Amino acid sequence: MNLEKILAISGKPGLYVLKVQTRTGFVAESLADGKKITVNLKSNVSLLSEISIYTYEGEKPLAEIMRKIAVKENKGAAISHKEDNAKLTAYFKEILPDYDEERVYPSDIKKVLNWYNMLQAKGLVTDEAPAVAVEEEVAVVGEEIPVVEDVKAPAKNAKTQK
Repeated sequence: MNLEKILAISGKPGLYVLKVQTRTGFVAESLADGKKITVNLKSNVSLLSEISIYTYEGEKPLAEIMRKIAVKENKGAAISHKEDNAKLTAYFKEILPDYDEERVYPSDIKKVLNWYNMLQAKGLVTDEAPAVAVEEEVAVVGEEIPVVEDVKAPAKNAKTQK
């Protein structure tokens, strides 16, 4: 599963695909409408590949949980994240029976299901579960982009010499 280029940006709805890294942040494209936005380094951004869910034995990566949802649903859509909390927790218990019910809140379950359904609707659920569609732009992102350091112009001398 490849969720490395999929982002959740705090304060912005939906999921984004990392397109290009810049000196002051990066450019991301919305999965919902395809619009590109610039995100500065001060923004709170989460890579889906770095998110885990608490279990009683430790933590399970989000990619593994999404893979289990894809298997259960035969790569189809999961239940809506708008269902009542009892239905959501029962569904999630089928996917991940040992999840820590004290540390995983219904809001977390809603996010996971909403994210899975977004990826599924965009056709990004493959045999290995959600993955980023391969495009030329995305392939370039995998390469390391050299960072250009700020070059300061020499300070002008306040006094002119005669």
